[in-house]
Amino acid sequence: MTFEEYQKLSRETAIYPNIGKNFVYPTLGLAGESGEVAEKVKKILRDNNGVLDEEKKKELTKELGDVLWYLAQIASEIGVPLEEVVFSNIEKLRSRFDRNKIQGSGDNR
Repeated sequence: MTFEEYQKLSRETAIYPNIGKNFVYPTLGLAGESGEVAEKVKKILRDNNGVLDEEKKKELTKELGDVLWYLAQIASEIGVPLEEVVFSNIEKLRSRFDRNKIQGSGDNR
């Protein structure tokens, strides 16, 4: 599946207030789902001594899917193809890597 296909198909399941002009709702959802990913990882450290077994991997994969869904909705709300987000990010990271600026902090390094 391509990012374009995913964005289109995921949009069919988007049901929230003012869809089409509400980037706030999916942004809040993304924050919540990202927190759930962090919780899963925390519990892997606490309860499984940091071992990622197949069951925990499946749980984590489901949460990552939720993160992706909200990311796709934000992109749709602001009128940006998810593929553009992906390529833009890779270009940014390659540029930082090529300039030996992959580490450090700041958006414009």
